[in-house]
Amino acid sequence: MRRIAISLIMLFFALEASAWGQKGHDVTAYIAECHLTPKAARRIAQVLDGHSLVYYSNWMDNASHTDEYRYTSTWHYANIDEGKTFETMPRNRKGDVVSAVEMLVDSLRQGSMSHHEEKVCLMMLVHLVGDMHSPMHAGHLSDLGGNRVAVKFFKKQTNLHSVWDSDLVEAAHRWGYSEWQREIDRYTKTQREEIAHGEIKDWFMETASLCAEIYRSTPQGSTISYDYIARYTPLIEEQFCRGGYRLARLLNTIYGK
Repeated sequence: MRRIAISLIMLFFALEASAWGQKGHDVTAYIAECHLTPKAARRIAQVLDGHSLVYYSNWMDNASHTDEYRYTSTWHYANIDEGKTFETMPRNRKGDVVSAVEMLVDSLRQGSMSHHEEKVCLMMLVHLVGDMHSPMHAGHLSDLGGNRVAVKFFKKQTNLHSVWDSDLVEAAHRWGYSEWQREIDRYTKTQREEIAHGEIKDWFMETASLCAEIYRSTPQGSTISYDYIARYTPLIEEQFCRGGYRLARLLNTIYGK
């Protein structure tokens, strides 16, 4: 019985896992960090007590499992079932990634917070913009964002959500976050501005469209191998850059003036 209980607990935490694995959040945060204005970079360093965006990029994945911040557990994603749109899909009353990012941006722009409150909001924003660009975080409620879509990654039995969290990222390139940034952050200034254009909901809907295509190409029972990695590595690279440029735009708007 004890083994069964432990297994159920581990399953619960697996189903609650959030977005990109640690590497993906680090890469997104570092790309954003590389495109901050000098003023924004100075002010953000003050808010984060001298630490970088990367230092706190994964903080929220742990915090959401603590009593203090458990209310944020649904903020990492927004579900859209097959045949539904963002408008027709019932919204989670506990919040989702779109409403959370919008709320955090508004709160930081208003600026009427204590140092601790501002730091927490900023740490959350850094993480959730990364989550917003992880394709399976626009997945179906019916399968918990791909957690119930059983697939094989080579010979390993896993699920679609986990594959997109970390397996694909590590299979694409065995790089540290600074190497990722150096190799993929090569868009021109005009291209970066075009990517960062739009509203928060627009960015999520782009991710939702990618998620729908991934579901079509990866049905239950699929075996993921080299061809899949080659097909989707460019998409992972694009999503890291999109998340980084858009996070930088938000932070420059909030802190760069």
